[in-house]
Amino acid sequence: MNALQIKERGLEFEQLGMLPQDVLDFIYEQQLFKLFTSKELGGKDLDLVEGVKVFQQMSALDGNVGWLITIGTGGNAFIPTFSQDICEKIYMPKEAVIAGSGYPTGIAVKTDGGYYITGQWKYCSGSNYASTFTMNCYIEENGVKTEKIISCSVNPQDVEILNDWCAMGLKATASHTIRVNNVWVPQEATFQLGTIRNNYGDSVHSFPFTTFAEASFLSVCLGITENFLEEATVLMKQRNHDRSWAEHIGSLQFLLMQQQKRYKQYEDQFYTTLSKYWELHQCGDQLSEEDLSQFTQMSKDIAAACLEIANNLIRSLGMDAITETSTINRIWRNLYTAAQHGFLTP
Repeated sequence: MNALQIKERGLEFEQLGMLPQDVLDFIYEQQLFKLFTSKELGGKDLDLVEGVKVFQQMSALDGNVGWLITIGTGGNAFIPTFSQDICEKIYMPKEAVIAGSGYPTGIAVKTDGGYYITGQWKYCSGSNYASTFTMNCYIEENGVKTEKIISCSVNPQDVEILNDWCAMGLKATASHTIRVNNVWVPQEATFQLGTIRNNYGDSVHSFPFTTFAEASFLSVCLGITENFLEEATVLMKQRNHDRSWAEHIGSLQFLLMQQQKRYKQYEDQFYTTLSKYWELHQCGDQLSEEDLSQFTQMSKDIAAACLEIANNLIRSLGMDAITETSTINRIWRNLYTAAQHGFLTP
């Protein structure tokens, strides 16, 4: 299969509630879960802006696919934090991909050489095919829960998937709750962002993580909005042959052109800013707190603008807009779901 065929199968993905195996095989073949993984580990070793553009391109084909590639690639951020042996074991396989959660909703009971962990974590996108799960836990020492947090990696056979993802969009992301019960995690299978324990990392991995995440999720929203505008254009062309729309078609086409122009301005703003930050980082300049704060606000503002662009058009798109099996409705629901991520909400 090729990338363009993905675009035609969105309804199939949604009804299945996961990506079919041939799509996963395409992702593995194209190394799309390994965009920021070194070539020695079987990855593409892209720079930050190149990788983020791939997130947008894949999201413009299908929001579910773009979201899952973004989440899967996000797990590449942990590469430097493991010992060389553990890193190679986790990331070397062709089908290697991490799913998990950053929320500390588990308990890790400290013992000699490691931890026994128990808990459950929501919204673990890609849970049905993950080769490794990661999760954060509060550490319990001598029977007392502390405020210290440990990040753990766990094998899929030790994880229960609760199959409870029922959001209105991104239905094929399998973003289910996961549960573990008294699972042993040796010390070497734990990790800490910012700690370097091998030589497989590069400048992407030292880029500020929150800004990396904000850029990643915003690129998904931009890609889905691009897809929405493309589908709106198709529907407008169909209206050209419908007499009942004749007196409105001129104003609708003008509205579409306005939203396309707005979208392009926001897209340019995003990539201009991200490229500037990336260049500063590569030159060894540390981004200031003000820089990071401005990027956060920009990300939230552009995500809100993407929703506004879609909403400005959807009321003018007829019954397709509210028919769940229509392409435009599915794209709209995917956009709203993606933009609801905590990094992008007000």
